[in-house]
Parts: sequence; structure tokens; C-alpha cells
Amino acid sequence: MMSVRYVIGGLQFVCAAFLLTILLGCLAAGADAVAAPVDNDAPLQLDSAVVVTPADASRPEQKAVEMLLDEVEKRTTLRWKVVHEWPAGAEPVIAVGTPASLSACAAPVADDISASTPESPEGYVLRVIPGRTPTVVLVAGHDPRGVLFGVGRLLRELRMSRGSASLSPATAINTAPVCGLRGHQLGFRPKVNTYDAWNLPMWEQYYRDLAVFGTNAVELMPPKTDDAPDSPHFPLPQIEMMARLSQLADDYGLSVWIWYPAMAKDYSDPATVAQELEEWGSVFEKLPRIDAVFVPGGDPGHTQPKYMVALLEKQIEVLHRTHPNAQIWMSPQGFTKEWMDEWLEIMRSQKPAWLSGVVFGPQNRLSLSELRETLPAQYPIRHYPDITHSYCCQYPVQDWDTAYKLTQDREVINPRPRDFARIFRWSLPYTNGFITYSEGVNDDVNKMLWSALGWDPDANVYDILRQYARYFVGIDLEHDFAQALLALEQNWQGPLLTNTGVMTTLRQVQDMERSVTPQTLLNWRFQQVLYRAYYDAYVRRRLIYETELEERAMDVLRRAKDIGSQLALDEAEAILDRAPLEQVGLDLRGRVSDMAEALYQSIHMQLSVPRYKAISVGRGANFDLIDRPLNNRLWLKPRFAELRQLESEQERINGIQAILDWTNPGPGGFYDELGNPLQQPHLVRDLTTDFDPENRVNPLLGYEDEPADRRMSWFCDAETRFEAPLVMRYEDLDPNAEYKVRAVYAGDKFDTELRLLADDTIEVHPFIAKQVPIGPVEFDIPKEATADGALTLTWCQTPGRGSAGRGCQIAEVWLIKKPPEAAKSGK
Repeated sequence: MMSVRYVIGGLQFVCAAFLLTILLGCLAAGADAVAAPVDNDAPLQLDSAVVVTPADASRPEQKAVEMLLDEVEKRTTLRWKVVHEWPAGAEPVIAVGTPASLSACAAPVADDISASTPESPEGYVLRVIPGRTPTVVLVAGHDPRGVLFGVGRLLRELRMSRGSASLSPATAINTAPVCGLRGHQLGFRPKVNTYDAWNLPMWEQYYRDLAVFGTNAVELMPPKTDDAPDSPHFPLPQIEMMARLSQLADDYGLSVWIWYPAMAKDYSDPATVAQELEEWGSVFEKLPRIDAVFVPGGDPGHTQPKYMVALLEKQIEVLHRTHPNAQIWMSPQGFTKEWMDEWLEIMRSQKPAWLSGVVFGPQNRLSLSELRETLPAQYPIRHYPDITHSYCCQYPVQDWDTAYKLTQDREVINPRPRDFARIFRWSLPYTNGFITYSEGVNDDVNKMLWSALGWDPDANVYDILRQYARYFVGIDLEHDFAQALLALEQNWQGPLLTNTGVMTTLRQVQDMERSVTPQTLLNWRFQQVLYRAYYDAYVRRRLIYETELEERAMDVLRRAKDIGSQLALDEAEAILDRAPLEQVGLDLRGRVSDMAEALYQSIHMQLSVPRYKAISVGRGANFDLIDRPLNNRLWLKPRFAELRQLESEQERINGIQAILDWTNPGPGGFYDELGNPLQQPHLVRDLTTDFDPENRVNPLLGYEDEPADRRMSWFCDAETRFEAPLVMRYEDLDPNAEYKVRAVYAGDKFDTELRLLADDTIEVHPFIAKQVPIGPVEFDIPKEATADGALTLTWCQTPGRGSAGRGCQIAEVWLIKKPPEAAKSGK
């Protein structure tokens, strides 16, 4: 076939000769003679669509249709008409309902409905029926929940912008969920930093948002938990809001779980049990819907298993007075080994029939696989994953930089799509589903991700993020916003000082910020991304600056012999004090402040205690931490003051030299800062190569920020959980030398003791209490341990501990080669 090449505006085109001839002939005949081509891939415009739904639809189906109309109108300004009989006009039709309920009002497509009826609970069909004029979009759910989730999927698939709503003509989805339980804990209590300020319309909006991504359960909290009794933000008393949230969930057909901790001191006391039965019963009777009650064994709680089981057996009788089909579940959270053994014996021998299942949550001595293997098969396991915290938690950010921990703390805006997708898929074989642990909307992306993966574990993570971006922020940002969420996760990977990607993330987010509409700038999900991107960049800018200031201060101290100790101390301190006096990155800090205010106005997120009356800095109010020092200034200044008080110049010089030599183990020695992934060459990180997101085997990086004038190396540590050892390995030692070990036992847990072994069998020191206040301690290494030129050091903590099992926590370790004269004298 001959072709013709031609150039238009510098671009070369190729066209078959006969096509060019036809085109010229058409032009000669006039424009009216050219037939408009049919584009089978062109979006179906639904601007004037009519929604057909049964007049007698159930309440959840009605709420689903109401949600569809409202959410489309918010994004397009279009309000679709609802009818209960098949329309005669030419407008596109969207048929919504169950196959049974649609049979009367959607007769023209009855055959299509029956041919594609979803077969599984909560399943739905969403498809464009081909060959129909006018266009017909079918949303048919197996049951009322299926209708809700089908409408949610339609909202996720729609391409919506101002004045326009369209759908791909190739849409053909027939699906049902893999996980039967897909829920999130939504606590109306003071410590949640956002939810406590929400009114009912805000709650309903969030219920809708969750349902759109496949959530089928919410977990509420009673008025009495491990929290303050009141919040200045409460729009209603707790029990009244709890009752309304229960009703709201029922309106949408969502399951209602209650997280109900057993908070009394002594459940072995019959009077206490009687009082608790009455108190819990008064809460149960006020709630329109309860599907299940989950009672954690700990965190909070402190009840011996035999008394806990006896209590719950009585509580289910109270529960069934008002909610006869409701279930009771419990978890062995926080149990010591002794209590875990006792509980497992009860489960195996008694097999209480009234207990519907067991919850796997934080602070569980057994791993998920061990719990499944150990429990009788009659008990399903519900996952209770902590998706809200970043450290000192069930699934910490691995190797999270200390600068982030110091400034952003553990309840920061934390999209972790790649991390949590892997954790979800790892946990899936052992559970019947999940209700996540959440303390507000800082984990909003994670909630939607878990819900979507609970529906389809094989779903592409990026596709979920695109749908999130398209639905919540706008079609124009579908890809850019999704990429920004992934970039924020990458901001937390590796050492912050060298992570140049943090600034790239900021530039990309700033480009979006400059291009979006005023409505998008008011969108709280967009504001969250701005807050994090600016915050990350500001922390990195300060870290670079303050690291350099400390290096310059140390340079001055190195000249102390030449310029005098007093002058060196004064000059070094003046350099360190430039950090608060000559601040950098104030433009970035200003935008973080702007976004904190914006988020309070848009979603009532309380990012500061003094400004927004958050309950505490550790509960999401991380803006109050934004200027925390990122070098050793607060530790050095008291040392400088002490040195100035020494009487002789030589004493001051010696003290200065000790500061300069802090990390110097001397000739032939070794130093590890165990809380710094770049300075822990002797720490054995991979005790197992299996995926270990809870760090049950491999060490993790712990953190403790009190007192605030700690050395930077003491804020973070390497730690292990429960009976897992912390191991360091040294090679190429001098077999003829003697060594000693110096260590800083740090961390946040001091209710345990540590033991140190060399080469697994030689005791360096027995179980001893961790020193308070923390500081270096030294121990001789028996010579036989290093005679072969190698050494393994193994720390373990008091066995059998409960709670989170943390306590073997070590910040710094020096292996010091003794000088020959010191070795002879035993020093």
C-alpha cells in the first residue's frame, strides 16, 4: 500500500494513500458529508443520568443511593434525578439495587441482571450494559451491603470534574470480598486528636468515605477507657455520640463492634464484677446496634485470664439481653508468659462456646502464626493491626531516623502504602479479617488501603492510591497525588541527612500546590500531604544546619590547648546557640504552621496543645515538637558549665578532650551507636531472613525522649522483644590482648534486668538493673572469650515479661582493647 508523508507544524505524519484520497473527496463534498467516527473507548458521559432504584429499597440501599447522589454533586455540581420506574427518555440510566429489588423497576434489563447476579455476600456487579440506547449502567449487589459497595466502586471509577461525570464504556466488574471483616476503630474520646471534635455530619461523611473503599465494620469505644473523662472539643456527651454512631452504622448496614477494656482493679472480687456487669449493661442498652464486643486482655487491662474469662462469660449474658445475636471476642494482649500459658490451657481444655473468636493485636507474646497454630481451630482470629503509630508500636517504621522521631513523634500523618500492603498480605492466611487500631485521621491513607486490600488482596497498590487521589482530591491529580503519597513513604527510608529525595518530594508537592483550585487547597487530604512534605523538608534543612554547627563547635574545642579552655568553651557554645537564634528554613516552617491551622479549620485536627487544645504532644500534636534540637546542644551546654567550674586549666582541657573522644574506643577498639543504622557494624541485624514486621526476632530501633538533654545517641537504641537476644559479633581481634566492654543501657523500659554473655556460655555480668540515670557502664571480657580472635556478645532481659516485651535496649557499645599495662594490673 502506498503512503504519503506530509509535515504540519514540524511534525511528520504518514497516511495511506487511499485514506488521503477519501478524506479529500469528503472535504470536496462539504463538511456535512463526513460521518462522525465511533470511538468505542470514549468515556460515557453521565451528566444527565437518571438513577433507577426500587421505591421499597432497604435503608442501607437508600443510604447508598443518597451517598451516590451527594458525592457526585459535591464533585461535579450535578444532581442526578432518582426515579422508581424505568424512564422513557434518552438520558443515561444507572440502575441500583439487588437483583430481586430491581426486578420490578428495571424490567428492560432484567435478563442482564439475572445473567450477572453476584453469588457471594457483599458482592456486586458494576457494568455498562453493551448495545443499549440509552446507556445503561448496572449496579447490582448480592445484598444491601453489596449495593453499598457497588455504589462505592462506581464512585471510585467515575471521572468527575466540575460539570462532568463519565465512565469507561468497558467497565465490567463482578467481584466479592476475600476478607469477611474489614473495619477500623473510630474512637470518640479525647486522645484521638481529631475525632473528638467531629459532629454527626462529619462522622457520616467519614463512614461514607470508608464504605467507598470497602469497609464493612466500625469499632466504637465506651465512655470509660484509659483516657481523660472529657474533651473541650466534644460536641455531644460520649454516650450520646456513641449511640448515634451505632445508629449511623446501622443505617448504612455496617457492623458495629465495641472495644471495651476491662478497667476495674480486681475482677476476682464479686462486688466489682457485679458493678461492671451493671455498668456495661447500661452502655449496651443505649446502643441501637452491636454485632460484637472485643475485650482486650491488656493495653489497657491487667486481669488474670481465669478471672477475665469468668467475667466475659457473665458479660455475654448481659449483652444478649439487648443484643441477642452479638458476639464477644477477646485478646491475650499484654499477658506475661505465665498468664499466656494459663489462658491457652483454658482455651484448650474448656473451649468456651460463648467466645466467638480471638483478636491478635499489639503486645501479644505469641506471633500470629504461633497463635493460629496454638488455638483450637473453632476460634477464628481477627487481626487488630496498629496502622497509626510509627515507633514503639506493633509495626514500626524500620530504621526511622532519630530526627523524625524527635520532631514528628509516633502519631504523625503517615501514609505507608508499600509497608502496609506487605504486612496485610503476610497476615492474611491466619485471620478472618481485621479491624485496625487507629487514633485519628493521620492514618487515613492506610485505612483506605487496608479496606481495598481486604476486598482484593491482589489489588495493585498504586491503583488503589490512584483511586484514592481521583476520588478524594480530583481527577487532574490522579497520578501526581498518588505519587506524592508514595514519595512521603520514601521520605522516611534511610538516614535523613543524606536523603535528597525529601526535597524532591517537596518540589513536586509545591508544583501541585501552585496549580490546584481554591477548593483543592481547602481539601483536608491535600492539606495533610502539604503538612508532611513541608515538615519533612524543614526537619532535614535543620538537621543539615545543626549537624554542621556541632562540627564547627567541635573544631573550636580541638583548639582549646592553643586558645585556652574558657575561650574555646565560650566560642563553641556561641556556635551551638546559633541554632535557635539564627534559624534556617523559616519559610518551610511557616507553611507547616499554615497547614496546621488549615487542618484544624477543615477537619479539626489538633496538631498543637496550646493552639488547638490537643490532649498531649504525644497524641498527634507534633507541631509543638517542630523546633526540638537535632544535635547535642542540650547535652553539651551542661557539660560546658561543669567544665567552667573546674579549678585548673589542665582539668578543663582533659574534660574537653573527653567530649571530643566520646566515640573513640582507643587503638584496636570498636564503637557502635546502635540506634544509628550507619554506625552499628557489629550488630547482628538479620537473626532471621523471614519477614519480621513486628521485630519478634530481629532487633529494632527503639526510642525514648526523656530527659530532653540526653545525648543524641541515647534517644535511639537497638532493642529486642520478649526473649529475643540482642547480638553483636566481632572479628579480627588481637588474640593476645584483653578487652573490656562499655555500654549504655537506655530505652523506655526500666522494669527489667539485663544479662550479658560472651560466646553464648561465658557470663560477662549476671542479670542487673539498668542504671538510672543512664550512662556508660563497663565490664571486663574474660580472656578466653577473645583468645580465638573473635567475640560474640549476647544480651537478654528478664524472661517471661508481658506488655510489649521491650526492655533489652542498648544505645552505645565500645569494645575497648586494654593497654598491656592495664591488662596486667586488671584495670
